[in-house]
Amino acid sequence: MEPIDLGEYGDELRRNPHAVYARLRERGPVHRVRPPGSDKDYESWLVVGYEEARAALADPRLAKDGSRIGLTFLDEDLIGRHLLATDPPHHTRLRGLVARAFTMRRVERLRPRVQQITDDLLDEMLPAGRADLIGSLAYPLPITVICELLGVPEMDRDEFRKLSTEVVAPTSSQSEYDAVVRLAGYLTELIEDKRCAGPADDLLSDLIRATAEDGDRLSAQELRGMAYLLLIAGHETTVNLIGNGVLALLTHPGQLAALRADMGLLDGAIEEMLRYEGPVETATFRYATEPLEIAGTRIGQGEHVMIGLTAAQRDGARYAEPDRFDIRRDPRGHLAFGHGIHYCLGAPLARLEGRTAIGTLLRRAPALTLDGPPGEWLPGLLMRGVRILPVRW
Repeated sequence: MEPIDLGEYGDELRRNPHAVYARLRERGPVHRVRPPGSDKDYESWLVVGYEEARAALADPRLAKDGSRIGLTFLDEDLIGRHLLATDPPHHTRLRGLVARAFTMRRVERLRPRVQQITDDLLDEMLPAGRADLIGSLAYPLPITVICELLGVPEMDRDEFRKLSTEVVAPTSSQSEYDAVVRLAGYLTELIEDKRCAGPADDLLSDLIRATAEDGDRLSAQELRGMAYLLLIAGHETTVNLIGNGVLALLTHPGQLAALRADMGLLDGAIEEMLRYEGPVETATFRYATEPLEIAGTRIGQGEHVMIGLTAAQRDGARYAEPDRFDIRRDPRGHLAFGHGIHYCLGAPLARLEGRTAIGTLLRRAPALTLDGPPGEWLPGLLMRGVRILPVRW
């Protein structure tokens, strides 16, 4: 099968991937592709159908641990193994230890603090009459929350934003490498400082102390990998949830008016935002540990598989009129946070932050509207979000 060169779609794939994925779905739910910017000899499988994506996300034959097919990766070498790069039983062990510290009760205790941070950011933003919503609210809220949750001291968050964005949407292989090296060094020092400082009431300190019934604990490398994952995934996705959600509302005035008229619709609106323009475009790679079939397409052992979350959530076989943004829709079953054993550990926190930020913004800025076109969409196939969102009120 001749692969589809996704790079040939040019800027359309970044600006409006939905149209590209719709054309691919018309031809079938699974395709052999060459991702944009990849080596001309590199090929992967791309799943674009909803039912096929949901099944693939939970298929144990599709491993997250690349070492099972002989691969090694930059972040794992420098940072350490984490939940997104492990399979059972290692994944089961790591998730069990983290779950002892990162509980629903802990997330719920954050509710007043998330509201306070949101109010403080809006107190600073609103008097100006206009702002970039990403820089003023969507980014500083989740990075402040995750840094406080982990016990990361006050840091240069503008610099951290650059490093984090470079990791999830790299502009070059060298800049990605430099960003990972700097983050690895920072986290190594942070964990050692916390070990020496003794007990503290933050998640990273709890992870250092977390012990299973059999006495098992996270190693230094595993702690670094977990802190890396929580810091990066713990804010990048929420930035895009808030930014994409507000953009969807402002470009659908009827839906915005309906939500303003009945804020009881907010929880459902957040779920529709996650379905309509979720923060993650494509799940991180999976690798076939044995030959298998997806929708009749044969995947060879060792081959790479990308699962299109953005593509799956606009599949008309699952959602009627999938390109229509409808806050009264029942979007249950959306894949914005994944599915199966790798379902996002931070989903409850992301939902809390999204509801708080968007709900408070709509209440405090009743005349909110766009103040020009949004900035560029992030490059690559991993994250889905805009760099800048100009608004006024």
